[in-house]
Amino acid sequence: MNKLVKSLLSLALLTGLATGVQAAEEGAHAEGGTPHYPIHKPHNLDWSFAGPFGHYDKGQLQRGLKIYTEVCSACHSMNLVSFRTLEGLGYSEAQVKAFAANYEVQDGPNDDGEMFTRKGVPSDHFPSPFPNVQAAAAANGGAAPPDFSLIAKARGITRGFPQFVFDIFTQYQEGGPDYIYSLLTGYQEPPAGVEVAPGTHYNPYFAAAASLAMAPPLSDGQVTYDDGAPQTLDQYAKDVSAFLMWAAEPHLEDRKRTGFMVMVFLAIFTILIYLTKKSVYANKEH
Repeated sequence: MNKLVKSLLSLALLTGLATGVQAAEEGAHAEGGTPHYPIHKPHNLDWSFAGPFGHYDKGQLQRGLKIYTEVCSACHSMNLVSFRTLEGLGYSEAQVKAFAANYEVQDGPNDDGEMFTRKGVPSDHFPSPFPNVQAAAAANGGAAPPDFSLIAKARGITRGFPQFVFDIFTQYQEGGPDYIYSLLTGYQEPPAGVEVAPGTHYNPYFAAAASLAMAPPLSDGQVTYDDGAPQTLDQYAKDVSAFLMWAAEPHLEDRKRTGFMVMVFLAIFTILIYLTKKSVYANKEH
């Protein structure tokens, strides 16, 4: 019992130290020092797809798709996601075909050796808003906006000790959505004494600097929902973050279901091996 108490006290002390380090970094930034980015750690949200039995909320994913198509797709591509995978969001084949037909995609060459455009079909991927990377960079101040296909798996803040110990047992894999949500809702005025580069916007949740060139992309009432969900920045950020998680890992539910079945099989197999051992050696002299 004493050992348990000591362990808990040590863990609490380490957690307090980690909090103190973060506070010191924020103070260093306010005083013009060299902080560690992000200045604030991302929020930890309660996602429906979290944990070993997590699953996607299809209504939320459909709202996230609406935000991507109406807002994010103006700058960000999603080249690795095909239209036909949208059936995983609960859409019918006819709805997917109609959705794909809203896009113009480049195809060819034709018999004359020329490229041409046509309406999209389910087998096509989401087209990029720019013809190439150079054009994307030229239209965005020299830096091409990142592709969104795998952004929810590629982005995420490493959680230090002792948090990562708990993550092993909770199977925390939502670092990307947590980061995206925090970034989208984290724009604010810089604190006193903090200067940001001209043309950039202060965001203490940005992983690379204190500010970024992208202006706040979402605001209350910007996108109209048909299902009665709140039309607020907070809800928009949650929905598009969940959608991007699905885009990066559309087979998450199947993976978790398979993993659970494997664990059950291993547990039963272990019991059978133990019983077999007892049966074989029951009459053996030791």
